[in-house]
Amino acid sequence: MTKRIHVAVGIITNSAGEILLAKRPDHLHQGGKWEFPGGKVEAGETVTQALIRELKEEVALDVTDSQPFMALSFDYPDKQVLLDINSVTEFNGTAQGLEGQLIAWVTKADLVNYDFPDANKPILEKILAQ
Repeated sequence: MTKRIHVAVGIITNSAGEILLAKRPDHLHQGGKWEFPGGKVEAGETVTQALIRELKEEVALDVTDSQPFMALSFDYPDKQVLLDINSVTEFNGTAQGLEGQLIAWVTKADLVNYDFPDANKPILEKILAQ
């Protein structure tokens, strides 16, 4: 049985109401698709701690406040993930792809034009329904 990977995910919204997306490097699982930034929750970390650390490492943002948005489990044929998704509207810094990944600020209406991993589809549906 494969181990479920616990991932902290941030739906980061700026003052203009745009949402930050990052493109997965081609060599990674689901590479080449766009996602909401985040990363693995390490042993002993809370979801909030992991989110703050990952967003600092990946997109150079200092999260000052986040709210739970939703949680979901998703099973790919080769990997199982548990996504803990938080809404982030309070942060400092200017977003940049610190790991060489493309990033984009996207309006809610434009999200439908981006290719996301299947695990992200329920997140998109909830954002678009708001």
